[in-house]
Amino acid sequence: MIQMSVQTLVVTNAPNPSILVLCPTEDFEKHRDCRIVPIWLGVVEASQLGMSLENAHFARPMTHDLMMNALTSLDATILRVEIVAQKEQTFYAHLILHQGDRTIELDARPSDAISLAVRQGAPIFMDEDVLQKTSFPFLFHSDKDDQEEIKEFHSFVKNLHPDDFLE
Repeated sequence: MIQMSVQTLVVTNAPNPSILVLCPTEDFEKHRDCRIVPIWLGVVEASQLGMSLENAHFARPMTHDLMMNALTSLDATILRVEIVAQKEQTFYAHLILHQGDRTIELDARPSDAISLAVRQGAPIFMDEDVLQKTSFPFLFHSDKDDQEEIKEFHSFVKNLHPDDFLE
């Protein structure tokens, strides 16, 4: 299992799918080239996940808040999310809970499991084979790279002479 982080969430309007983008945590933290995994979500699922990522609070509990309240009342905690398979266009996940001396594994949609994990700060993992089959290369381009390019360009221009343009 490879630990993953939410890189971004793109929430769209129906009928277009929203996209959750995951990246291996080690790559994400170092901001180097990495592999990303796009997971298409429905608008409602993406909105719920977005509220979790933004740590939004409402006067009345939302569905995932209700689930977290139930887990807390049952003295259960979320240990982790495991994204274990992908068949056709559907990802499959397990929500791993700890209650007393028991470990409980629940079948879950990745969007729901991740929404709950984000609320509790639990890690997200992906099966290595799933990562290899569903990921794409992504090259980070940072401001630091831009600044270095600007310095190089300034150095180049500073050292130019009119004679450089003569044949």
